[in-house]
Parts: sequence; C-alpha cells; structure tokens
Amino acid sequence: MKKLDLHPRIVLAVYAHPDDADVAAGGALAAFAADGALVHIVTACDGAKGSGDPKVNIAELRALRARELGLAAELLGAASVESLGYADGDVSNDSHLRERLVAIIRRLRPEVVLGPDPTATFFDGVYVNHRDHRELGWALVDAVAPAAAMPLYFPDSGDMHHVDTLLLSGTHEPDVIVDISVGIEKKILAVLAHESQLSEDPEWVRNAVRARAQQAGREVGIACGESFRHLDFSR
Repeated sequence: MKKLDLHPRIVLAVYAHPDDADVAAGGALAAFAADGALVHIVTACDGAKGSGDPKVNIAELRALRARELGLAAELLGAASVESLGYADGDVSNDSHLRERLVAIIRRLRPEVVLGPDPTATFFDGVYVNHRDHRELGWALVDAVAPAAAMPLYFPDSGDMHHVDTLLLSGTHEPDVIVDISVGIEKKILAVLAHESQLSEDPEWVRNAVRARAQQAGREVGIACGESFRHLDFSR
C-alpha cells in the first residue's frame, strides 16, 4: 500500500446511486476540490427504490434523493452533478450506457476518474455488492479503457480523450491511499446530507466515517485516507 499524491485539474466521479460517491470517495473528491480541481459527479440511478417502506411515494422519494444529491455535491465543492436517470436495478453494461459515459468523459476531459470496482462481489459472507455497482463499474472501465481514447469508438460522442488515472473504490484489492485529511469533515457532512438513507444516529455515522478514514490513513502514516485500486494510464 502506498500514498497516492495527485493534483488533477479535472476529476470525474461516476457512481450508481445518489449517496455512493460520498460514501466511497467523498473525502478524495473534497480534497481534490480544495486543491483547485473541477470535480464533476455523475450518478446512474435516481435512487427511487432506496426505501424499505413498500408504501413510500416513489415520486417524492426520487425528488428527495435528487435534493440530497445536490446538497451533498455542494458540500464537497463539486463543480457539477448530474443523474443519468436509470431506475435502481436497471443498470446494464450495454453499448448505450458505455456511449453515454464516453460522451461525458470526452466532454469533461478529466485526468482522474473514480468509480466502483466491478470485480468486488461478495463481502465477508454478509453482503453481495449491488448489481448496479457492478454493471456501472464495468461500463465505466470499458468507457475509460479503451473507448474514450479511441476515435473509432462512438465517433459521434466527441473528440477522443485519454484518462490518466482510474481509481476504483469498494475494492478487495486496494493498492493506494488518497490523503483526505482536509476533506474528512466535508465527507461526513455529505454523507449526512442523505438523510433518507440513514438508519443510524447521525453521531454514530460521524464516528463510523471518521474511524474508517483514520484506519485507512494509518496504512501510510496520515490522519485520514480512502483506499482505491489504482490504474495508471499516463505512462
């Protein structure tokens, strides 16, 4: 494990659900923004199935989660946030989604892209990684390498763009830690902005997010960190 020192000008985070970017990489996104980067957040799904209440008003929940996403993005210092509008559970790594992601990458032209590691499926015998995370993760990997950088892939989706760095979160094989010491408090606030998804006391959430970041930071001797699988395409 090593500390990864990056100072990108443009960063793109692509995740499945409205709260995923904040939970998985909110500290890194806040740190990049504080360092002067333009941070863009894209979510695939509208989050309207994110409730255990069978009687919930779907339209109201969809609108609520959109507001929570906007607030969280603002707290992290993001320059933009958008949703692709998929229903929860309907994401598939198909040509249409890859083309949409390639178009976004070519339009925003990020040096660093963050998203979920699609290879991580089972966690400690108690959790199966959500299908949306896995399907979106594969679509993002495929869009970054090689599609966005190759002119004959989706030629109507903008001028080709080469991404230097791909950071995959929620991975079983982390190899880098990003220092989020300057972003940890903003990450906590962003996670708490998703009130509709909180089943625990907010103070418990604060402590849990901070403790996890401190544990990751200890791996490389820093106060707080987030771990990722790192792919370097700059060489």
